Amino acid sequence: MNRPVLITTAAPSPAEQLSRRRRKYVVMMACRIPCLVLAGLTAHVWWLALTFLAISIPLPWAAVLIANDVPPRRTDRVHRYRRPGLARSAAEPGQGRGE
Repeated sequence: MNRPVLITTAAPSPAEQLSRRRRKYVVMMACRIPCLVLAGLTAHVWWLALTFLAISIPLPWAAVLIANDVPPRRTDRVHRYRRPGLARSAAEPGQGRGE
């Protein structure tokens, strides 16, 4: 079993988390600009312009919520280092040894 061993459960650094959240915010707000431009260009088709406006209105609110969200803790199972004698001492006598 030559899988890499995870020796820490540390989360990404605060600077890295902030960088990711800023990137998400900028991308979402950048999506708002084309919506507003398209709403202006399609003003002659009122329902299409209203659709673009309806899409662009909640984007700032959603961008702030998503950008301020803390990433969830990882719950995936990984191979961790365990001392060889630790697992046996925790088991009850006679359990798992064929006794």
